[in-house]
Order: sequence, then structure tokens, then C-alpha cells
Amino acid sequence: MPNQKKLWKTNKLICGDNLEEVAKLSKESVDLIYIDPPFFSHKQYEVVFGDEAEVRSFKDRWEGGVEHYISWLRPRVQAMYEVLKPTGSFYIHCDWHANAHIRIMLDEIFGGENFRNEIVWCYERAHPAYKMFKRLHDTIFFYSKSDTWIFNMPRVPFKDGSWQRKSFKRPDGKIWEQKLKGKACPDWWIDIPSFATRMSAKERTGYPTQKPEKLLERIIKASSNKGDLVADFFCGCGTTIAVAQQLERKWIGIDISPTAIKVIQRRLKEFEGVIEGVNYIVVGMPTTVKDVRKLEPFEFQNWVVIDKMRATASRKKVGDMGLDGYYPKGHLFVHGGAGIQVKQSDKVGRNVVDNFETALKRADYKKGYIVAFSFTTGAYEEVARIKNKGELEIKLITVEELLTKKKPIV
Repeated sequence: MPNQKKLWKTNKLICGDNLEEVAKLSKESVDLIYIDPPFFSHKQYEVVFGDEAEVRSFKDRWEGGVEHYISWLRPRVQAMYEVLKPTGSFYIHCDWHANAHIRIMLDEIFGGENFRNEIVWCYERAHPAYKMFKRLHDTIFFYSKSDTWIFNMPRVPFKDGSWQRKSFKRPDGKIWEQKLKGKACPDWWIDIPSFATRMSAKERTGYPTQKPEKLLERIIKASSNKGDLVADFFCGCGTTIAVAQQLERKWIGIDISPTAIKVIQRRLKEFEGVIEGVNYIVVGMPTTVKDVRKLEPFEFQNWVVIDKMRATASRKKVGDMGLDGYYPKGHLFVHGGAGIQVKQSDKVGRNVVDNFETALKRADYKKGYIVAFSFTTGAYEEVARIKNKGELEIKLITVEELLTKKKPIV
């Protein structure tokens, strides 16, 4: 195994908008790019990560229609094209919602002559369909940047499930003796099950659109060699990163979500002591009030509740009784539990405190925390009044306090 300690500056997790971050990378420096961008599916996913203490919601809604979606995706793919080596390969994972539009866009950026495959990944899962055929496949478009590219043909079992063939009958009737290990992989992938049917508990992260490691293993082995640089600019829960690390590739991962970066860090931590050279740096995580203000609402909530408060995020975003997070009643340090409310705003006032008091009583908590950028004098006065009653204790915490405190704030 190569000494990956020399590569630690290349192995990098970046928290940020990929449109901005990819532009900072060196031109023609990446050997393989795989991306699995949000599908144009008009869905909003809400997911519990890993230990069920983390909830991350991300938007997959494009109110302007598919043209708006493509106009959002196009400059990102163009930037990725610029950092791809002349011998590099590009894979994009999509489904029926927008794959026709994506194919036209890719022909314009890469050139139709550099289209290599439309890979169809088939899988089994529950899918109600009464007036049409079941939709049980994704599309992966594979392009090269030029007419010279890396490709190591994957092998798959023969139809009978065997991996060895010793003889073949030629068209002229003669027997051709040759040992083969499997057959050349077609562009119709039916041998890699989705997580809807099979998934190891160790691999599962809870991400709703998580792809199996075997899928990325086939792509990375086919279109890169050991020591090459693999990039995923929508890296999500980090499957590309995890597989690249195991296959001795260098890697770069970008995701706009701080929660996703935390998930990938935990995933990589499992390799420590098992795989040599798990070395990387993390950049772009929010460290200032200005950074935090830029977070999407759900990401801001997760940053407060999970990362800084070390609490459990409420699974429901609607009907959560006014609590964005909580400490369970059996918590080791917060005896009796507590509720948390997060406000991504300034000058939070008395009315918020009053409503939170009601929510705490309804949830049978005696303690609560409200986090915001700032509070009014009336809010502090209301907290003091509630405390003097002796029934509840509410603490107001600013984002600046969360950033400057070295220890958990509770």
C-alpha cells in the first residue's frame, strides 16, 4: 500500500457551495469525478443519521421547473469539467425526472463524441404502480474529457453465476481453450442491490439516497488507478470518499451541509487502525457568526442542536410542539431532560419566550434553552419572571456564545 501520509493535503473535506469551491481547485487536476446531485424529484427528505440523534433535511425542490434545475446544475458541471484531467472521466447519477435534459447538457459541455455509456442501474424495492410499469432503475451517464481515458474493464459472473470458463465453441465449430475470470461488464447493472433490499448495518448512515459501496467500487476501479485523485462534489454521506480511501485513491469531497461533513468524518474514523493513511483536512466549517448566518434553516438548526448543544434533534419539523431539539429525561448531565428552540434571527422577544414556556410544560420539561443571534431586554425580563415562579428555568444563548465556548454550554 502506498504511503498515503504524503497525500494528506490532497485528501480534503470542504464544506461549502461546490460552485465556489470547485473554482478554487487547480485546472485539469482530477482523474475521476462522480456526482450524485439532488434529483429533480420535488421531494423534501428528512433523515435521521447514524445514531438517530441527527436529523438533516435537504431540499430537492425546484419551483422554476426543470429548466431552472438545469440552469442551477450547468455552471457546476462546467466548473467540474475545467478541473478534470484530459484523461479524466465524469459520472453523474440521475433518474427519470431530468435525465433527458441532463444528457443534452452534458453533450454540450463534454461534446457528444465523448459520451461513453448510459449505465442503467436496476434494483428491487417497493414501488406502487397501477397505470404504468414500475420505475426501478437509475441512470448514470459516463463521459470522458477526450478520446484518451482510463478504463479498467470490470468483470462480472457469467449467466450461470460462475466466474471461470475454460473452453468456448467458435463459430467455425472449433473449441477455443482459454481461462477467463468472469465476463466483461455490460452497461446494464443488475448485480448490485440497492439499500432498499440489502444493506450492511456497518455501511448504513441513514441518508435517504445513500448509494451502496459496491456501486462506487465498480466506478472507481474502472475509471481510476491507485494513487489517482477522485472527487465527489455532492459528497453527501461520503460513500465515494469511503470507497476511494479503501481503494488507495486520493480524494476531495465537497458538500454544502456541515452535518454531512460531520457524518463523513465519523465514517472515516471507523477506518482508523484498519486502513493505513486515513489523513485529511476539513475546511469551510462555520467558525464565525457571519458563517452561521449563511446556513440554510435546517442546517442552522442541526448545527445548534447537534454539533454545539450535543443534543437530539426533533425528527418532526411540523408538529414538534415548538421544540427543535431536546435532552432526554435520562440524560447524564441534564437531569430531567430539557427542550431546545432555535431561532435564526436577531432580537428574539418576549412572545417567543412565552410560547416556549407553554411548549416546555406540554412536553413535561422543567428546563429549556432558546438559541438565537440576539435577544431583546423583554426576553431576558420574561426569563427572569418565569424563573422566579419556581416552575421552569429557561436559558437564553446567543450564537456567539456557542462559537466561543470551548466546553458544552449546558
